Amino acid sequence: MAARSPASLSYRTTGSTCLHPLSQLLGIPLDQVNFVACQLLALSAAFWFRIYLRPGKASPEVRHTLATILGIYFVVFCFGWYAVHLFVLVLMCYGVMVTASVSNIHRPLMIVTQKITTLAFQVHDGLGRKAEDLSAEQHRLAVKVKPSLLEYLSYHLNFMSVIAGPCNNFKDYVAFIEGRHIHMKLLEVNWKERGFQSLPEPSPTGAVIQKLCITLMSLLLFLTLSKSFPVTFLIDDWFVHKANFLSRLWYLYVVMQAAKPKYYFAWTLADAVHNAAGFGFSGIDADGNSCWDLLSNLNIWKIETATSFKMYLENWNIQTSTWLKCVCYERVPWYPTVLTFLLSALWHGVYPGYYFTFLTGVPVTLAARAVRNNYRHHFLASKARKVAYDVVTWAVTQLAVSYTAAPFVMLAVEPTISLYKSMFFFLHILCLLIILLLPVKPRQPQRQSQSPNSVKKKAD
Repeated sequence: MAARSPASLSYRTTGSTCLHPLSQLLGIPLDQVNFVACQLLALSAAFWFRIYLRPGKASPEVRHTLATILGIYFVVFCFGWYAVHLFVLVLMCYGVMVTASVSNIHRPLMIVTQKITTLAFQVHDGLGRKAEDLSAEQHRLAVKVKPSLLEYLSYHLNFMSVIAGPCNNFKDYVAFIEGRHIHMKLLEVNWKERGFQSLPEPSPTGAVIQKLCITLMSLLLFLTLSKSFPVTFLIDDWFVHKANFLSRLWYLYVVMQAAKPKYYFAWTLADAVHNAAGFGFSGIDADGNSCWDLLSNLNIWKIETATSFKMYLENWNIQTSTWLKCVCYERVPWYPTVLTFLLSALWHGVYPGYYFTFLTGVPVTLAARAVRNNYRHHFLASKARKVAYDVVTWAVTQLAVSYTAAPFVMLAVEPTISLYKSMFFFLHILCLLIILLLPVKPRQPQRQSQSPNSVKKKAD
């Protein structure tokens, strides 16, 4: 059988083929072109939705209905007949309102999995548990009335999040559709003390423009860096057999840096789509500026300057971390860190590289926690020592993340083993030694009566 040409491979898609000429012109796979086209259409639809279907002009039922219809159209455009699987899954789970397990083939299924399980637990908290057994955050998000079918479909299939997410809470989404979303956040501020006689009307335009600029920069960086430093470089003969250890560390860091802008692009664009529709307002900061980061999936500055593995994870794929906390970390009675990493691997799919990454993440997390608990306080006495500590921990964190995440982008077993062998499994061995040799300081138990901010812990 003759080998397929790259053009024929890029043509393969279950969705629309009307953009195939553009795909060939740009040399980008058709499914990726369809994805970007849908997100740009969603951005345009979001502005229209906010201006012409705002709560004062359209009823919640109309807003729910049109958001759902547009979402279904985008899914069919991107995935064609495969969209039927998504619709069947959503409808099957409505009747029983239980968690579901799906095959990770397309991102919409991953997002729907998050939303189905999030809503299931929040309904369970509202209807099946006593208030005194809930944390402050669980109590705030508990759903005490079963959603209508229209609300349920709109929450899962709305055009803003059905393609690229992020996951959000049902009560926040319904408040947005009903026009209560922004007012709820504004009422947390005493505006009379600031000289206002009525509530201001924050506009998302500035936030959307800023996020679109980040999106464009991320796209340009990805298109240039990924070609200069492809992931395949990590299994190149020179890298594996000829480069010295420090060169391997450096190139590992550079290659993984080159792989990140595509995530920055997709997640920031998805955030901009929600903000353009008027969803994502999180309140007013100390300087009186409007914040539109309720649904942000990453904080690029904190990622690139992270001085601990925990800090990095807290600012990467934020909404997925929140979902894992909601459905696993704060609910399992034993080994929450291990089980949360395992659930994350299962949710991502069946590629072995995912499991290498998340299982490597367990000892790295535990070792990083042990080092921080045993040594950090020694460096806080003076500013110079604190700066030195931050510089060293920044470098170690960036290298540890690159080492841990490499299998995630390599996917298969053979290249992962080849990479780790070439680096002598050094981080695995170092983390195990740290865990075995350093004393473990017990954590203070959390109280149910704590505030939402104090109970908002990550899978660290």
